Amino acid sequence: MMAEAVNMWRRGLAEFFGTALMVGGGCASIAFGASDAIVSLSFGVAVTVAILIFQPISGAHINPAVSLAFFRSGHLEREALLPYIVAQLSGAAAAAFFLQGVGPTTRASDVSIPAAGLIEVFITFSLMASIYWIVLRSQTHISIAFFVGFAVALLAFLFGPFTGASMNPARTFGPNLFAGETSSIAFYSFTTALGAWIAAEVFIRMKLGNDTDESQD
Repeated sequence: MMAEAVNMWRRGLAEFFGTALMVGGGCASIAFGASDAIVSLSFGVAVTVAILIFQPISGAHINPAVSLAFFRSGHLEREALLPYIVAQLSGAAAAAFFLQGVGPTTRASDVSIPAAGLIEVFITFSLMASIYWIVLRSQTHISIAFFVGFAVALLAFLFGPFTGASMNPARTFGPNLFAGETSSIAFYSFTTALGAWIAAEVFIRMKLGNDTDESQD
């Protein structure tokens, strides 16, 4: 029992520091006035580095929506879900605190709330689907790190000008909390969680279909 508790603390700390690295690295580029392309690349690189460092310890979800999807698909045990989410939100808040709330997630003024919601659902679904795809096919966490980092950077670059391309409740929670943009936290948390959950449901049904086909063979 003690060993399990210690292991959960290790995993939680990995999620805390991994998420802090992601939020801190990405938002720091905003603080320096980087272009949209460099900001997107910074988030992608930060995600890649976080996975390289922390994946062997906790899986390096660094995203409550990812943890929720992995819980739904059976890749994360129930008792780890809440500690992971708390650690991720805390890590994001710590990074945002040091950066004084730089880089909150906001939607463009000409993008309606329904349109922004659809975008966030779609891009989080796309990110989560890409994670399932690479995890099933990769033998090393190095390839996973670079693939997921690239996916984050690409989606952020394409959709950032419209919604801020959150894809991650923690990425929004920390900066928005300290930037006084708390009213949008619930919106981004719901849409990103929904997108990831849909990806998990698709994964489950595809896996069941494949298992059925194999059993018939």
